[in-house]
Amino acid sequence: MDPDPRIISIGALAANPVWGEKAPVRAGHSTTVLITAAAPGARASDEPRRILVDPGLPAELLIPRLAERAHCTPDEVTHVFLTSFHPERRRGLGAFEHATWWIGEGEREAVGVPLAAAARRAIEADDEDAADAIRNELALLQRCQPAPDHLAEGVDLFPLPGITPGLCGLLLAARRHTTLITGDALCTRDHADERRLFSPAADVDAAHASFEEALEIADLIIPGRDNLFVNQARNAF
Repeated sequence: MDPDPRIISIGALAANPVWGEKAPVRAGHSTTVLITAAAPGARASDEPRRILVDPGLPAELLIPRLAERAHCTPDEVTHVFLTSFHPERRRGLGAFEHATWWIGEGEREAVGVPLAAAARRAIEADDEDAADAIRNELALLQRCQPAPDHLAEGVDLFPLPGITPGLCGLLLAARRHTTLITGDALCTRDHADERRLFSPAADVDAAHASFEEALEIADLIIPGRDNLFVNQARNAF
């Protein structure tokens, strides 16, 4: 079967520069997607994988939306995938303790090294509050396993580095079209139209390259902070 992506929650930027906003006017959060797809090598009778991408809303808001949009409970989610470790992509992560958590290996390493160094500095400075906060972040990161290249049938890891060093999207291959979940590599339809990057970017040149690659390969795009849209550059429909 083709992978089935469902938008659970449409994300938003705290301040959208395309709209002329220069300071936060809303709570920023990620677009959350539930993908239902067969596990690699699964038989027709096997239960599918249900992969929740970027649970950016708090659990008390996300769980009802999961039920409304996909008739799914947290216990039915088998895997969680984070496109990046940005806090606005993982507020609801704790609702899926039983699931396997995935993140791109490059992102895991890029975040883990500075976090460990920050924890050492906080301990040396005898700042227990800061040390505890960083330990909590490290514990979440360590729980995240490096994502495989092939997450499910028709669902593949798609590196989109630049906004963060190891940001990864997911490429969903159906029989008639491709869908790319981009995370903040491409954050809204307006950003796509104006060729504008999410800011700040860890590596601007890499971010531009990832942005253009996303527009080159995908028929449908699910951006990091907006609803699904048709990629007009591809002329696939």
